[in-house]
Amino acid sequence: VQLQASGGGLVQPGGSLRLSCAASGSIFGINVMGWYRQAAGKQRELVASITSGGSTNYADPVKGRLTISRDNARNTVYLQMSSLKPEDTAVYYCNVEFQPSRRVYWGQGTQVTVSS
Repeated sequence: VQLQASGGGLVQPGGSLRLSCAASGSIFGINVMGWYRQAAGKQRELVASITSGGSTNYADPVKGRLTISRDNARNTVYLQMSSLKPEDTAVYYCNVEFQPSRRVYWGQGTQVTVSS
């Protein structure tokens, strides 16, 4: 399984970005797709996740500003990021979890920097 993330970059506070992550390879059985982030000197944390049925889960700091979605036909998960804050600066990683094995795969990470 390969996960290719894209869409990171430098944006001013209050701006928007859209991250994408496409899964390829042996992808039958993907259940949850998610985004995590890791800021410098901090642990990796969940940003948002979405199940194959469309149920979503968000970390409290991003609720109302970031939106996760997925295109099952394209095996792609998106993260629409709006009203970005400097504290959103981090490397963002996508991951997928398979069912029933619950095996998890990670993408390579994409840098998001929010700064004026």
